[in-house]
Amino acid sequence: MATDESGADEVAIDAPTYFRIFKSGRIERLHLPPALPAGLDEATGVSSKDVVLDSSTGLTVRVYLPKLQDPSKKKKLPVLVYIHGGGFVIESAFSSSYHNYLNLLAATAGVIVASVEYRLAPEHPLPAAYEDCWAALRWAASAQDEWIAEHGDVARLFVAGDSAGGNATHDMLVRASGNGDDGPTSIEGAILFHPWFGGSTLIDGEEESSWEFNARFWAFVCPGAVGGSDDPRVNPVAPGAPPMEKQLGCKRMLVCAATEDKLFARERAYYDAVAASAWPGTVDWFESDGEEHVFFLNKPECDKAKQLMDRVVAFIAGA
Repeated sequence: MATDESGADEVAIDAPTYFRIFKSGRIERLHLPPALPAGLDEATGVSSKDVVLDSSTGLTVRVYLPKLQDPSKKKKLPVLVYIHGGGFVIESAFSSSYHNYLNLLAATAGVIVASVEYRLAPEHPLPAAYEDCWAALRWAASAQDEWIAEHGDVARLFVAGDSAGGNATHDMLVRASGNGDDGPTSIEGAILFHPWFGGSTLIDGEEESSWEFNARFWAFVCPGAVGGSDDPRVNPVAPGAPPMEKQLGCKRMLVCAATEDKLFARERAYYDAVAASAWPGTVDWFESDGEEHVFFLNKPECDKAKQLMDRVVAFIAGA
């Protein structure tokens, strides 16, 4: 074990360039991309603004409105709630990575995006992030915001997220199915970009080091998890987990993966479980060959990222 500069605290979990977690529970956040302000994005024509939903917790949503091609036609746009990744411990809806990507997504797909700035662990362990995302999803569905009320079609509500945000997207589907405290919410579709799942038992194709890391990390971000890394929130296919068809409160789903992602085996297992279940919806699989985890955030202009965007646009459009 390494020690920090004072020699007083041992490192428990080390994710180089991203974060370092100490046995005391302290975290060093190493990945700190610049935060960008909301406003007009000249490159895409997308306008954005920040809406504070709960000043006591800091829960905020950044709303993106694409340039209207013909405002006189009053065409209603789909509404997509986006949940950023970062292992529930780093990143932000305001970071350059997400702000730039969601400007591009809003413009290309012709969709209003509501990106959630939720509370992070360890200061706020799970389920705090889930609760924030659920509150934001319910807010978007209520069309309280003037942009969503005037230009959005909440009957075409989508939820999406990458990595930990993909994990949270699944939790939103569980809640939307009616298993949450607030009753069901109608969701047209869900997009899981390289979602983070785990489990107590190594599965085919999964690296032992990745499996062991994820189990320790889950215990850190969700210390109250029942069943450890077989908690259904991180392992929806664990023994004893509810049948998949009772977990999915949406009509359609797209699961996206990258072949060089260490989470690939878990992502495929999740997709296979959904496809084999009695869930009446439709699920599609999209694979980016030769790419790594959430590559599209770092290089959105590469060919594989454009292919992924094309598939996402088609999915939102109903194809």
